[in-house]
Amino acid sequence: MARTLVKPAGATRERSLGFLAWWWIETFLINGPGDVRGTPVRRGKEFGGFIVNCYLLDENGDRLVDSAFFSRPKGCDKSGLGAHLALFEAFGPCRFAGWASGGEYYEFLGKRYYYEPGEPMGRRVVDPMIRIMATEEGQTGNTYDNIYVNLTEGPLSVLAAEGMDVGFTRVKLPDGGDIVPTSSGAASKDGGKETFVVFDETHLYNLPRLRKMYDTVTRNLKKRAKGAGTWYLETTTMYAPGEDSIAERTYNLARNIQDGKFRGRQRLLYDHRGSQLSDLSDVIALKEAIIESYGEAMEWNSVEAIIDDIYDPRSTVNDSRRYFLNALVEGSNAWLRLDTLEKATKDLPERWGDIVEDGEEITLGFDGSLTNDATALVACRVSDGLLFPLCIQERPDGPEARDWHVNEKKFDAAVRLAFQRFTVVGFFADPPYWQDWLDKWERDFGEELRVASGAGSKIAFYTAHDTKMHFALQRLKIALDDGRAKIIPNRQLVRHFQNAQKWTRSRNMEVIGKESQKSPRKIDAAIAATLAFEARATFVKKGDVEKPKQTFVPRRIY
Repeated sequence: MARTLVKPAGATRERSLGFLAWWWIETFLINGPGDVRGTPVRRGKEFGGFIVNCYLLDENGDRLVDSAFFSRPKGCDKSGLGAHLALFEAFGPCRFAGWASGGEYYEFLGKRYYYEPGEPMGRRVVDPMIRIMATEEGQTGNTYDNIYVNLTEGPLSVLAAEGMDVGFTRVKLPDGGDIVPTSSGAASKDGGKETFVVFDETHLYNLPRLRKMYDTVTRNLKKRAKGAGTWYLETTTMYAPGEDSIAERTYNLARNIQDGKFRGRQRLLYDHRGSQLSDLSDVIALKEAIIESYGEAMEWNSVEAIIDDIYDPRSTVNDSRRYFLNALVEGSNAWLRLDTLEKATKDLPERWGDIVEDGEEITLGFDGSLTNDATALVACRVSDGLLFPLCIQERPDGPEARDWHVNEKKFDAAVRLAFQRFTVVGFFADPPYWQDWLDKWERDFGEELRVASGAGSKIAFYTAHDTKMHFALQRLKIALDDGRAKIIPNRQLVRHFQNAQKWTRSRNMEVIGKESQKSPRKIDAAIAATLAFEARATFVKKGDVEKPKQTFVPRRIY
């Protein structure tokens, strides 16, 4: 999908100050430095729609969004958008002032905006404090440059007669308040009375001082949250994986929200556009991917120039995909390529019950913990190597993790249901922490299993044995690459595959693990899937396999 949009619950554009903001920006602002400098700003449905979403309100007129994330490829005027929102926050009617009954209007610099009946009306923030965050000392950046041009060359420049003071390092607003470009050092010294903050290109916020700056400033926003409705904007191009940048953290937050793992009020607006095209050699497909990734920003970009840049031999494939397709790329140590996962999940439904029938031959894989990481039970259909989750539980990442314990009885029930519902021919499970349960499962179901994990046990498969695990992982990886294994696109299961990192042991045995011991990124379902696929491979060697099932899901063509 080209665009991913995550909005707060209860959001409706019928309650938004964003249409007023959109009008205000197009009426009073000009484009900043560049080829179109000084021309009026015009926003289409995509960028204008983002502005509308930034100002969503609840039924009481309170802001629904306290942080907005705008992710687009290089050259999409993300900094300009940040500047326009900052100017509206400084001078415009950006907070709720009541519901219009009809006939009311807002007037500024001789221009009027007439409210529709039932539309929210706006007012200015009292004493607004706008921060434009810079990544380098002494740098103002594209966002503040755009603000400076607007306040010295555009319609807003007339406010100098009312006391506005515009400089290269700050703006003093006519009725009180400031717009200030700020470095990491200055932010750490400031008490902070911010009402709105722009963090530009947060994929570059990958150093401790920049992460500390981000944490300090976002905490400061809480001080005036009740009275001023404070919020902040992140703009970015896709992050480089593994750098722990602020953009990566926000991306993961959005994914947790989509997965239903986020607890508390969901107040993030997440708007990402890009393409996951991995093969850049097909010019036609590449052109389509660029157009898809840029959306309405294609109006001021040249697709031919972008293709030239991508095909420049000095450019790397991953950098080109990140910068020009805004694609999530795998890290250098990732076990699987993202295009491998995309191919393995293509055309499959998220609900495996739609294509897996009762009574089919399957194998099971299990990897467990008790209070850390995750526990997973994954099945593999023998006929075609389709992997699908039966039960996955993850340790939460927040404070509630302290007393968390996996629900052991739930997994016991899931195992028993699998044996009731399907013909389970193999079951490989990693014993640590769960040895008593494995013994019980082997006593109850061992006679039904037609393959064994090794000498002395039908179920126990020690993943700590590097040689066995190396060959099991290689088998699954090759099968996923060549299409002999498929994965149901369940978010948790796919995420565990994405998180898996390569680790080389003695004698060049390659296994998988987390990126670091304390990483919150779980991989247990990927290990469970590997064990299920290895159990299937062991059974297939016997030669008694049912005819392959069709995993393609027919869809109507319009």
